[in-house]
Amino acid sequence: QVQLVESGGGSVQAGGSLRLSCAASGYAISTYCMAWFRQVPGKGREGVARVHSDGTIRYANSAKGRFTISEDSAKNTLSLEMTSLKPEDSATYYCAAGRRRMLDCLLYGAVDYWGVGTQVTVSS
Repeated sequence: QVQLVESGGGSVQAGGSLRLSCAASGYAISTYCMAWFRQVPGKGREGVARVHSDGTIRYANSAKGRFTISEDSAKNTLSLEMTSLKPEDSATYYCAAGRRRMLDCLLYGAVDYWGVGTQVTVSS
């Protein structure tokens, strides 16, 4: 059974940093496409960053230069280091996994498993 559990959310002032973690179980994360999404009330989930099973990394434009996604295969965890945070980064952040190697899990439709989310609030 695949499970994803996020941690590390919280409140921070604009310009600050946070590190999110996702503990995966039931499979080896290096074999799946792994991603972070975020969602604000009233809007759909948007992909923020992903690392595919071949090791390639892709970021949404909003995350480029500020966020860093990484995997720790030994701990089976996915992380998202967020710096220079802005109020518009406030959202619920979700860890996501996609089994299908030909799909890019930065896209909502390519995700097969979701975590329950962790809240990030950035105040101005």
